[in-house]
Amino acid sequence: MRIAFFSETFLPKVDGIVTRLRNTILQLRRLGHEVLIFAPEGGISDFEGARVIGMRARPFPLYPELKLALPRTSMRKLLDEFRPDVIHAVDPALLAIAGIYYADKMKLPLVVSYHTQIPKYLHYYNLGWTESGVWKLLRLRHNRADLNLCTSSAMVEELTAHGVERVNLWQRGIDTDTYRPDRHAEELAAMRSYLTGGNPSAPLLLYVGRLSAEKNIEELRDILTGIPGSRLALVGGGPHREALGKHFEGTPTFFAGYLQGEKLAQAFSAADVFTLTSKTETLGLVLLEAMAAGCPVVAARAGGIPDIVADGVNGFLFDTTEQAIGHATRLLGDAELRQSIGQCARTEAERWGWAAATRQLESYYEMAEARKLSVLEAKRNVVETPNAMRELAKLTTLGVIRRVLR
Repeated sequence: MRIAFFSETFLPKVDGIVTRLRNTILQLRRLGHEVLIFAPEGGISDFEGARVIGMRARPFPLYPELKLALPRTSMRKLLDEFRPDVIHAVDPALLAIAGIYYADKMKLPLVVSYHTQIPKYLHYYNLGWTESGVWKLLRLRHNRADLNLCTSSAMVEELTAHGVERVNLWQRGIDTDTYRPDRHAEELAAMRSYLTGGNPSAPLLLYVGRLSAEKNIEELRDILTGIPGSRLALVGGGPHREALGKHFEGTPTFFAGYLQGEKLAQAFSAADVFTLTSKTETLGLVLLEAMAAGCPVVAARAGGIPDIVADGVNGFLFDTTEQAIGHATRLLGDAELRQSIGQCARTEAERWGWAAATRQLESYYEMAEARKLSVLEAKRNVVETPNAMRELAKLTTLGVIRRVLR
């Protein structure tokens, strides 16, 4: 099968979406599929034998790490040469809308996946008043798809409740070989000393992820100060880094910057408790990474997180800061409980390998192909009308993308 991906984010950017795409494409290539990727430019032209077409992009003013790329007319020629069997648009905001457009024009099966709770993010940037309009745009975009995919049951329910059709669950995936609890004591001791600023005997709380407003990281200060003697390590980067530096000033907080691969896996294993206060997670892939490493998690009861964390079994969920402090304090004071929760977390993570998630995706591509064939058969004698074209134009603000691509 030939799959053309259109994604608003890809390597070298580091986040949960890129992690899923990177592992998915790796597995697809191992299964013998051909892959073409359209993404914002980033200096990478090939990934595991898949060609990456970098599109000229500019930083998004509210979130400079996110690059917005405008499609260009040469995309059609590249698609004609590649001859895709299916188009997969990832979180269509601007660039990926071209995937929706070309799937329609080329009469190709279209799969659209939803990874970011954009409507909720808006409230963290004083744009909450636009939420209803954003949902309208999302419905228009997603309902063009033959199949929509979400990464948690909570997001399946949310999209369905807002009028999105043909929604299915794309199961979680995790690299259980890299993220594992059985690590050498020496490397863990070195990482723990690094993350605690040379105080390895202090209780260590860990956060890994983007440093951005919607992650609600400020709440970690109250959790930290509510546990005397503890220290906090924040791993990652983002547009909120400077503001967080001021917010955590005077506390035993260490900003570790980005860690990847083995170093990141060591950080999970070296920590006592992984804490996630974000209430906008569609899945929370970072939670699975922590759990695979055997690190007990304390996370907000929100979004897709309850799909992963069984409260009191393989981690703890909280609704209030006081509950988070209570759960973390209990874990830090009971080594046997930390070990038990960590083992159950690892067992849960082992159920979700990337190979299984990608085989499921294969079946979804086949479902999309079948639906497209049935739709084309039903419309065989129907001529596209100006009204249909106007509907397509609504997919973008003022039809900008349509005018560029025509």
